[in-house]
Amino acid sequence: MLESILFAEFLGKAAWIWYAFILAVIALLVFDLGVVNKTDREIGVRESLTMSAFYIGIGLAFSGVIWLLYNNASPGASIDPQLLEVTGAERAWTALQLYLTGFAVEKTLAMDNVFVISMVFTYLAIPRLYQHRVLFWGIIGVIVLRALMIGLGAALVSQFSWILYIFAVFLIGTGVMMFLKGDEEPDMADNKILMWLKKRMNVTPQLHGNKFRVKLPDPKTGKLRWFATPLLLALMFVEIVDLVFAIDSVPAIFAITSDAYIVYTSNIFAILGLRALFFALAAMVHRFRYLKYALAMTLVFIGTKIFLGDLFPGGKFPPAWSLTITLGLISGGVLFSLWKTRKGAEATG
Repeated sequence: MLESILFAEFLGKAAWIWYAFILAVIALLVFDLGVVNKTDREIGVRESLTMSAFYIGIGLAFSGVIWLLYNNASPGASIDPQLLEVTGAERAWTALQLYLTGFAVEKTLAMDNVFVISMVFTYLAIPRLYQHRVLFWGIIGVIVLRALMIGLGAALVSQFSWILYIFAVFLIGTGVMMFLKGDEEPDMADNKILMWLKKRMNVTPQLHGNKFRVKLPDPKTGKLRWFATPLLLALMFVEIVDLVFAIDSVPAIFAITSDAYIVYTSNIFAILGLRALFFALAAMVHRFRYLKYALAMTLVFIGTKIFLGDLFPGGKFPPAWSLTITLGLISGGVLFSLWKTRKGAEATG
């Protein structure tokens, strides 16, 4: 019985491999909330950068685990043709390149997510003291949501391989729209998500410490009833925003690889460091105003390479090329942003 539970194959990998990854993620979350941030406090930019480097380091180090798993994997242990058509060390290096490409793309998409969340916190006047609490519980929901969406995506791709071309068209269209919009900032006062939530929730005008809900007298009846605080409103917005962003990120990662384990692990490691990175990025969001253009071009490239893959042996765009071009576009966007905004940084410094 135990053997069947541990070694049963699930989405191309033995169940124990999935269990081990989930336990590792839980351990990181417990460490974050139970040790590093067990009390509500403000997180400074230096600490934010240190913790972000820690999570990025873990995400990059996991590429070694990917190499070991796929070096010893059986030929039928993946639904991605890129990994089926090679053996041994070649399969391991291909899997590693696919993981790093996915990690880089998902990390950049998560950074774009940070900018929107930062505006929401500002609009709802959520103090830095409680922002980590919202982000932490938001990440819990994100991990579950991504698991469901990736599981559905893997099932669709395994049954209907042509759906990758639909993903490709969607990514190209999204990238073009993102490029045309540029650094246009949304108006939070007219945000449809916030308006929809406020209409369906009784929200207190002020915070009540770190509570998401409080019992207060109803203004009409005088009876006690539950009210949501702006903290819960922010949390629900974070969850909905991630759902919207997942519509971009899930097709993007499946356009890189259809291997469910690489898709999920690269997604989760990119998201885990989001809370840590948030406080540093929120403080210097203006320095990355041109990153969206690089992200837009990355999405267009990822979508385009699905069609270009038919021109290459095996029908797939070379993973090494994909990793190099993706990192080049993202790093180029970061460096160009820092260079273009250097005068403003010098003036404020």
